[in-house]
Amino acid sequence: MGVVVPMEERAREQTGIDRLVALVSPGMARVNQMILSRTGSDVAMIPEVANHLISSGGKRLRPMLTLATAQLCGYEGDGDVKLAASVEFMHTATLLHDDVVDESDMRRGKLAARMLWGNEASVLVGDFLLGQAFKMMVEVGSLDALAVLADAAAVIAEGEVWQLSAAKNLATTEQGYLAVVEAKTAALFAAACEVGPILAARPAHERAACRSYGTSLGIAFQLIDDALDYGGSSASLGKNVGDDFREGKITLPVVLSLARGDEAERAFWHRTLEKGEVRDEDLAEAQRIMRRHGAIEDTIARARTYGDAACEALSAFPDSPMKTALLDAVAFCIARAY
Repeated sequence: MGVVVPMEERAREQTGIDRLVALVSPGMARVNQMILSRTGSDVAMIPEVANHLISSGGKRLRPMLTLATAQLCGYEGDGDVKLAASVEFMHTATLLHDDVVDESDMRRGKLAARMLWGNEASVLVGDFLLGQAFKMMVEVGSLDALAVLADAAAVIAEGEVWQLSAAKNLATTEQGYLAVVEAKTAALFAAACEVGPILAARPAHERAACRSYGTSLGIAFQLIDDALDYGGSSASLGKNVGDDFREGKITLPVVLSLARGDEAERAFWHRTLEKGEVRDEDLAEAQRIMRRHGAIEDTIARARTYGDAACEALSAFPDSPMKTALLDAVAFCIARAY
């Protein structure tokens, strides 16, 4: 059984994902080819909208995780390539839909697709990508893998609706918020990691370990995004800093600040988030309140805890270059906050 390096120590050792990228590079080249071929359509707007987002510089971490866990479990077929492309299409469709719901202007440092083609086109192209994702899942021929990814699609949609209903709700608890994150973000990470051992016909405990790794990594990833929205830069976040604040989203830094704040601060959150009365100087005030209560630091600390859990899940596997690369991926996700 390998030794699990604590999250903070590993973050100091290795903050990149170069090792993971190198190990899955041949598979990702095939995934990228498949993505390009499956976005083709006689309807010109479909590839235009899809490629605008697909080619905009995302790291494609989720499909890399599918290839990586398949390799970790000794899979030697080609079904992982189609499932990895399916995972990326599911993620891209979610982003297209999210930007419409959130009325976002930017995505990955570029104008959001909805700003160029409109909300209707963004939603419909997202639907097209979901359809293509499920076609590839069926082609792989694994009912178990299809079930895992189909369940993830339903859970993600449920999480989005859950988040919509919780928007501007200052009564949101930390537990309630984390439940939304697990559905909205971590579900796809978990599914992306679980289909690898499914394809390799590995035992249940390895499948559960990969799923646990993905779930914990996904939660950590989202919590770092939450922290970056108030304490990062547009370059590191891929969207405008403060978008969550302007959209009235109740994220973990807000939940922690509310729980620790006084009446005047609660009145500030009520005016800005619940009522949507946001002034030019309010983002700076929100950041000041969060610094006062250590909300951003504690959000990052919670992300580290989930990162440790992701690393611990991999203790089910013997040491290998791929296991090391997957541990590095956790450190990379946490290191985005610095």
